[in-house]
Amino acid sequence: MSGNRDFWLACGHHLLDRDAAGRLLVTDEFLKAYLARAELVPPPEACPAERWLHDSLLGNPRRAVTASQIAAIADADARENWEMMIAWRNHLLRHDTLEAAYLEIVRRKIKVPQVFIGQLIQAILRNGLDDCRDAFVLRAAEMFFRPQKLTLEPNSIIARDEEMAAGVSDSGHQSPLFALLGLPAATEAGVLTDGTADSYWRRSDRFDFGLDLTVGQRGSSALGQVIAHWISHLLAVDVAVEPLTELREAPLSWYVGLTAEATRIGDAIWNEHDADGALQGRLVGLYRLNFRNPSDVIEKVGNEPVYLLAATTADDVLRLKPQNLVTGLPIRCEEAAN
Repeated sequence: MSGNRDFWLACGHHLLDRDAAGRLLVTDEFLKAYLARAELVPPPEACPAERWLHDSLLGNPRRAVTASQIAAIADADARENWEMMIAWRNHLLRHDTLEAAYLEIVRRKIKVPQVFIGQLIQAILRNGLDDCRDAFVLRAAEMFFRPQKLTLEPNSIIARDEEMAAGVSDSGHQSPLFALLGLPAATEAGVLTDGTADSYWRRSDRFDFGLDLTVGQRGSSALGQVIAHWISHLLAVDVAVEPLTELREAPLSWYVGLTAEATRIGDAIWNEHDADGALQGRLVGLYRLNFRNPSDVIEKVGNEPVYLLAATTADDVLRLKPQNLVTGLPIRCEEAAN
């Protein structure tokens, strides 16, 4: 990849190795990046136990850490941070790849801090989209790991990064690589268009482009492509995903809510109840998913399409749940990431 087409540098993808199948392998350098986070760097007043733990892991980020070593840290907040970090590191190291680590979290419903999950999703997407040259697809992929604030503009539904929309450029969970790489702070860049798409790569870590999700526009179809890619990469299932303007009279034989609110809407339709009007009004995305290989699908679904629904919260925030695409589809085959 040429340098001017690199993107999402701050997620640390360049610190990771790949196996023969292109899956992500944890490296010492990737683990050390966590140790540069503000939550883990010992402050001047830190106790000797905290300093020793941090220094020892910088020397060997895979070394065993005991509960007593963490308990010896004087500051309660620091102890909690280290407990979460070591649990997360141990989870990553128990798996052959980051993809496998993610799948276990999803399927076993393991509780993990959202900042870790977001970075994991971003790294997996960054790896799988390495050859992507479509800025609209990359911008749509941001929605998998960053909540969006939606606004209605003339004839358009515009998604903007929630933090950017709130005028916040630093959530307190910013990757330490952001500063180390000298990446500039986020600024408002307007809505992504064909005319501005070439600037996406140099701005990709700022998350400051809006995306038009109106059906018929590039953003809506781009999100469908990201969904198809995610399913292919993690589950080795080939699908076609098409944005729709309305459900009409199609039988809802199988559906997946891409957000919690959308799941409630799908449940109401499935149970032949009218979804609450206010709730139904939050539906901002509807997709039809078809499996290219019928043998991938369980028998009771057959050739029927799967419908994907996305809806906002009451305050117009869209929080996609990509894990639902792993656990909610009627597939029978084993995943690719094992």
